[in-house]
Amino acid sequence: MPGLRMRKNVQKCVLNARIGVYMRQKRQRAGFYFILPWLIGLCLFTALPMVAAVYISMTDWDIVGNAEFVGLQNYVTLFRTEEFIKSLWVTVRYAVIAVPLIIATSLTIAVLVSRNHKGTGIFRVIYYMPAIVSGVAVAIVFKWILDPSYGLLNGILAFFHIQGPDWLYDPNWVLPSYLIMAVWGAGGGLLTYLAALKDIPEDLYGAAMIDGANTFQKVRYITVPLMTPIIFYNLVLGIIGAFRKFTDAYVLGGAGKEGNFYMVYLYEEAFGHYRMGYATALAWVLFVIILLLTFVVNWTKKYWVYSE
Repeated sequence: MPGLRMRKNVQKCVLNARIGVYMRQKRQRAGFYFILPWLIGLCLFTALPMVAAVYISMTDWDIVGNAEFVGLQNYVTLFRTEEFIKSLWVTVRYAVIAVPLIIATSLTIAVLVSRNHKGTGIFRVIYYMPAIVSGVAVAIVFKWILDPSYGLLNGILAFFHIQGPDWLYDPNWVLPSYLIMAVWGAGGGLLTYLAALKDIPEDLYGAAMIDGANTFQKVRYITVPLMTPIIFYNLVLGIIGAFRKFTDAYVLGGAGKEGNFYMVYLYEEAFGHYRMGYATALAWVLFVIILLLTFVVNWTKKYWVYSE
């Protein structure tokens, strides 16, 4: 009898284990079915186009004709092309100045509107509104504002008897023009900064106040260090956005090569000169540049990003 009871217990345990395995497999299959549409979309609209882009970048293809395989010739050609070097330099200069400027402006605005004073909500909406406006609309508005002949900005300067520059046509003023637009749209990161500010314990500010810290010291030693994870996040997104700058640069045109950003040059090669293989090679070079910069920024994170 004891042996029979033991065998029944063993069989019951085996049966329970099989049922458990079956239920886990059933849940896994259900989860797989739920993500299957996303996997199909990833393969059809991301993975396969990327594989095709690798091949296209090694061809001489004008969109309508047959693609002639040329190997790495497109990559060799672009590094020897003056327009490529110039457009990359224009984009790098813009990114080096615009990304820190946008982060500093966004963070400053977030700190100023983080307190729940009367009317603060209105200012939050005003500062965030540029983030939801179409890029083409923004470019058209700034084309009117910065126009050297009838623009609003030069009109204001003329009222004070100041001769305004040719913002969009003088090579020395093209970059400042785009920086003005970048600062105007700096409120796009406002929501993430406000959310991070709300997570900072008020006890830290109270302790700092007891120790005699002023407003600047509280921002310097409490706010900024605890905001570094969000600053890092916006830094990565800012680098990607700066190197992919296209809409306003394409609409405004700019002063010759000084306003020829990398993405504008890529677009003109693809749909202006119909050099699709060469343009795809440009796209892959841009991808590698952004990837390397992201790795570098991520590597430096351990030196300046606060982590609990």
